Amino acid sequence: MSDLLLSLQPAITGFAITTGLIVAIGAQNAWVLQKSLRGENPWTIASVCTLLDALLVSVGVFGLDYIQSLLPSLVPVLTWLGIALLLWLALQAFGRALQGGNGLVAAAASEPVSPWRSAGQVMALSLINPHVYLDTVVLIGSVGAQQSHPGLFVVGAACGSASWFILLVAGAKKLRPHLSSPYHWQALDVITGVILLLVALTLLP
Repeated sequence: MSDLLLSLQPAITGFAITTGLIVAIGAQNAWVLQKSLRGENPWTIASVCTLLDALLVSVGVFGLDYIQSLLPSLVPVLTWLGIALLLWLALQAFGRALQGGNGLVAAAASEPVSPWRSAGQVMALSLINPHVYLDTVVLIGSVGAQQSHPGLFVVGAACGSASWFILLVAGAKKLRPHLSSPYHWQALDVITGVILLLVALTLLP
């Protein structure tokens, strides 16, 4: 059993760090959840989000792995920057939990929207955000480049992304009464902060 867990460690790490970072991106989650509640091509949106995450993580993992062969000192520096970013995001999550909020309020239903339009919207929302590249290519990529099996790390990261967006889409209507309460958002922020903090600690040399 211990050998199996050891062999799956890269995938588990990829799953944990990707899930923690995705949960921490409140604006994107609120947008995806609102679209799901309104029935605006939720599965198209979830698929595009997952594919983008998998693509960007792959670029980071295998691109940084190639760069490391040319500049061996670069990835350790990026890893320390990643640890600092994880700690900062964890502190932000804990700060949001302490401050509280108003919960999520879904917008009213709208006219039918083309799946292509929804795909374009989510691609624009994701790709014009510089934090996406910092999180997936730099942060997650620098961690994945150091794993014994980078491919397993990418698989774990993709599974983490897919699991989260499937949860948002499939459970949108059931989550609505819970997410309307600021206390449940506070609990989610606490869980997010703990995940990010634990992942940061595991990256310490």
